[in-house]
Amino acid sequence: MRNRKIILAIAGFLFVLNIFCWHEVFAIADNQDLKVEFFDVGQGDSAFVRTPENHQILIDGGPGSAVLSKLAENMPFWDRTLDLVILSHPESDHMQGLLEVLKRYKADYILWTGVKKTAPEYDAWLSVLEKQKKMGAQIIIASANQKITAGNLEIDTLYPLKSLEGQELKASANYTCVVSKLIYGNTDFLFTGDISFDAEKELVGNGTSLVSDVLKIAHHGSKYSTSEGFLGAVSPEIAVISVGKDNTYGHPTPEVLSRLDNMGVQTLRTDQNGDITILSNGNKIYLK
Repeated sequence: MRNRKIILAIAGFLFVLNIFCWHEVFAIADNQDLKVEFFDVGQGDSAFVRTPENHQILIDGGPGSAVLSKLAENMPFWDRTLDLVILSHPESDHMQGLLEVLKRYKADYILWTGVKKTAPEYDAWLSVLEKQKKMGAQIIIASANQKITAGNLEIDTLYPLKSLEGQELKASANYTCVVSKLIYGNTDFLFTGDISFDAEKELVGNGTSLVSDVLKIAHHGSKYSTSEGFLGAVSPEIAVISVGKDNTYGHPTPEVLSRLDNMGVQTLRTDQNGDITILSNGNKIYLK
């Protein structure tokens, strides 16, 4: 009887190991492309990037803990590390979820602006940063012309144009957003946080190439962002709007949707499409 139990235990272990091995085979097969997934986290922003070399990057975390279940769907259950975390700006609809993530995951690098703000969640953010630093995380203060590489992926910081570290916010943090351009081969993804017309005008006037295949629409489709001039400079094939169902702000606004439609841009929305996954093989992009 004892031998039978041992044999059954070994057989069970081998069965589980077999499933695990096949899971890894399919995971490797699925990793040949750059994967950018815009999470449906409600009225907020969060996106997960995985490179073919299996670098894992999280851009913003949304307004709550929904991002945790999204990460669980995209990462092995035993993996609790992120190569890079980017906080576009310290507003709760982008930052709150990152607080939950960084309590449970270790980040190698964390990129943010370093601006000062008076708010309980901001104090919580500083506390989490300190704990991550003690675990070996490197904190990067965003400024234009920074380049971060992850395998064959290049992440360029386009905005803010100069370091904002230590500056006290006198207005909304939306005016201090990190704008990042992800470059993979001949394809580009532009992440704009919640920037407004003023920041868009600065970027267009700065002479930096904004042309991108995919544009993450700023500020959930607010009428004070995504100007015609900015859209013309980016010339996206696909626009993604991260927005919550039945939100009280009227996002995305008819003005933004009209501008996108007039330019023939394919528009996807998390409130209608749920999680949105876009893949790139370095030459072209396609929806999964």
